[in-house]
Amino acid sequence: MPSIKDLNIKIFADGAELKTIMEQYKNGVVKGFTTNPTLMRKGGVTDYESFAKEVLKHVPDMPISFEVFSDEFDEMERQAQKIASWGQNVNVKIPITNTKQQSSIPLVKKLSASGLSLNVTAILTVDQVRQVKEALNPNVYSIVSVFAGRIADTGRDPMPIMKECAQILKPLKKTDLLWASSRELLNIFQAIETECHIITVTNDILKKLSGVGKDLTELSLDTVKMFYNDASAAGFKINVATVESKR
Repeated sequence: MPSIKDLNIKIFADGAELKTIMEQYKNGVVKGFTTNPTLMRKGGVTDYESFAKEVLKHVPDMPISFEVFSDEFDEMERQAQKIASWGQNVNVKIPITNTKQQSSIPLVKKLSASGLSLNVTAILTVDQVRQVKEALNPNVYSIVSVFAGRIADTGRDPMPIMKECAQILKPLKKTDLLWASSRELLNIFQAIETECHIITVTNDILKKLSGVGKDLTELSLDTVKMFYNDASAAGFKINVATVESKR
């Protein structure tokens, strides 16, 4: 099992808490960041622009994605241009459709052609990846975020889908395939196997990275110790004398 530093994939932290982002930036493991309006709301963000600019003060040299949030494409375009102006390391997240299920592909093509670095997000099908591939400017860095975790939530194996997506995007040398909505540490190794370039992980998963490559026999012993110590701390008792008296 390889060490964390030897993993052939870029790990991006997914979240919207400034303190945590600053800690992750310094830990040497994370290579970039992603956010979205849902994570921002969960993190208590009330001023979108102020939060984003504050994050960029602390993360000046790693890619970080901020998402548009309009449902109208004209406004989405204006938001994208504004967000892109906040920093050279910003990737503008554009959802694959709006809430009316109208395709964002024309907007993706226009923005990418103008030189904006995009992160096309909320993708769950191979056909959507094919459409994005045709819309992206091959000379501009882009990210294609396929929500493998959400695919798995439907009972489907995301591995064949992600492998196919990787092959579709292979001709675009400046485009990274991102495994999104990770559910567990194993997803990192699955993403590597499917030739993804990036995986987004939550802080809870990041904390588990210290266990990569750990000896399973040692882990078994640690588990036994945990059960024993918790039982002792809880003061659990069984009156075995009662059982013996009935024999």
